[in-house]
Amino acid sequence: MTARRATSSWTRPHLEPFAAAVTGIGLVTAAGVGADAAWHGVCDPAAVPSVQQQPELEGLPCDFMYTVPGLDTRAVLGVATQRLMDRFAQLAVIAAREAVADAGLDPSVWDSGRVAVVIGSAHGGLPFYDQQHTALTERGARRVSPKLAPLTVVNGAASSVAMDLGVHGPSQAVSTACSSGTVAIGTAHQMLRSGACDIVVAGGAESVCSRLLIASACQMKAVSIRRDDPGAACRPFDTHRDGFVVGEGAGLLVMEHPEHARARGAVVRAHVAGYGASSDAHSAVAPDPDGLGIERALRTALADAGVGAGDIGHVNAHGTSTVANDLIEATMLHRVLGGHPLVTSTKARTGHALGAAGGIETALTVLALQRQLVPPTANLDAPDPGIPVEVVSKEARSAAFDCAVKTSLGFGGHNAALVLTK
Repeated sequence: MTARRATSSWTRPHLEPFAAAVTGIGLVTAAGVGADAAWHGVCDPAAVPSVQQQPELEGLPCDFMYTVPGLDTRAVLGVATQRLMDRFAQLAVIAAREAVADAGLDPSVWDSGRVAVVIGSAHGGLPFYDQQHTALTERGARRVSPKLAPLTVVNGAASSVAMDLGVHGPSQAVSTACSSGTVAIGTAHQMLRSGACDIVVAGGAESVCSRLLIASACQMKAVSIRRDDPGAACRPFDTHRDGFVVGEGAGLLVMEHPEHARARGAVVRAHVAGYGASSDAHSAVAPDPDGLGIERALRTALADAGVGAGDIGHVNAHGTSTVANDLIEATMLHRVLGGHPLVTSTKARTGHALGAAGGIETALTVLALQRQLVPPTANLDAPDPGIPVEVVSKEARSAAFDCAVKTSLGFGGHNAALVLTK
């Protein structure tokens, strides 16, 4: 398809730089539950992530995934509440509670009409669909749950968080495949800039231990089939990478208008200063081979933040451990930012949490900025010589940087980038 050239003399409006304050973090991941535990699980070379064979996936070429360890959602949420949510929504609620508490906010006294929720998910409650399809085919229509729709819709996490926190402002779901969590945070940034709200709980949540989905991913050759060593299967930027490994989790931020955060004396962890998004318009499953779409998103985010390529000291890359994605993304990062930023992918510790990945990884980028420490890329034993950026491996690296970038790509050609600052 040939792109049409614009013929009008219209000039896009100039927006003054705006930096949303990040005042709270909630993390529920395979690397650990809670911000401190997840950070330790990502940074400590001796930490063992929770990745193992799953009974639901028995017999598939890839029968393993990353799961959240030791989390009893029934005990945390209560039996009655837990039954009204699919697992991805349960993880979102637990992460949201942590993020709100971390921000020092009390939902019983805040102006609930000025609080919003934006949560991304690629698949929603897909495992429950699997279960109910089995019930229908094996036991008949009368055995199908009446809760199928509310438990499986992609907006289930956003609506569950809004109800749990008593939020009366906008509540939205974002579903742009594996960029969903990043797009949700970018959307929150835009909402705060516009004055639509004062506080947004934003990020991503996903839990897809679905035999149907993983079987399809195997057919696409998108996932690793290194069944003899699941813990080493995900290896971003490594010569021997052979696909990603699915993970579950939730990563949410509390973002505030900076004046609102200042007025209440909030402790600000970092700022979301720039956001960019784009579409490849290339393929349903493969990224633009030249990385032009994600480049456009990144350049837009840099311009939105009012920073230059030389200001970026760290990138938490999408880095999925697939052959094409890692090379395309790294080549683009070098083209736009040069060779100086320290690049990492944390997916070998958390798994690829699909729609939640951007939320989890943005939260980890906030922590990296705060602690001036870049997490290592685990399992990077034989760096691909074609990767033109400096990828941190083996152990976390101390560094001084004021600006960081988070990039995300998704099926369908969805791209998103964030610029975060101290």
